[in-house]
Amino acid sequence: MKPTVLLVHGAWHSGQGFDLLQAELAKLDINSKTVELSSVAAADKPIGDMYQDAQLVRDAILGIEGECVVLGHSYGGLPITQGTSGLKNVKSLIYLTAFMLDEGETLYQACGAVDPEWWIRKEDNLRLQAGRPKEIFYNKCSAADAQYMSDSLRDQSLTSFNQPITNVAWKEFDSTYIICEADNAIPVFAQEAMSSRAKNIIRMDADHSPFRSCPTELAEIINKIL
Repeated sequence: MKPTVLLVHGAWHSGQGFDLLQAELAKLDINSKTVELSSVAAADKPIGDMYQDAQLVRDAILGIEGECVVLGHSYGGLPITQGTSGLKNVKSLIYLTAFMLDEGETLYQACGAVDPEWWIRKEDNLRLQAGRPKEIFYNKCSAADAQYMSDSLRDQSLTSFNQPITNVAWKEFDSTYIICEADNAIPVFAQEAMSSRAKNIIRMDADHSPFRSCPTELAEIINKIL
């Protein structure tokens, strides 16, 4: 029996974005689940933070029967690092062009403590929007899929980017870092620096969203990791 794969989305996104990857994983007889993070919300809905996200990841894992492998994409690296510590059914962690941070570090610090020019702060200074998503997130996706994904993006909690890691699960579990070499959101040099903390490193000629642009290849990589 292969472990279940829990897919944890990044900032501005939702678990729905993994549907193409989940279909490819199913072809390989791999069960997968997603979790909806609280730090992402529509403009008229309450919004949560990173610690709440970590608890949601933890709750999702506790609801999985048998072993699981937890994949965090982009911002999703924070709640999997924070939330999986001490869980007995976690086999390993996968950081997909993700923030793999150590104790005391925040995403905002990892970005140099300055807003990337494509971040758009809303008037309340509590929420962020993502500017130019087709260029930043989906530069290797089809035009139609890039539009579909762009239309689905929501607000991201600014608080979640400023909360420090207090539990470091990658020090407990085997971890794999997947570097995406055509990523316009997290520079390759930053991915390489964070990947030095992982046990294994894999490189893909992919944009920030290989679960959309090359889901078959990504599913095959995940299958080998399992």
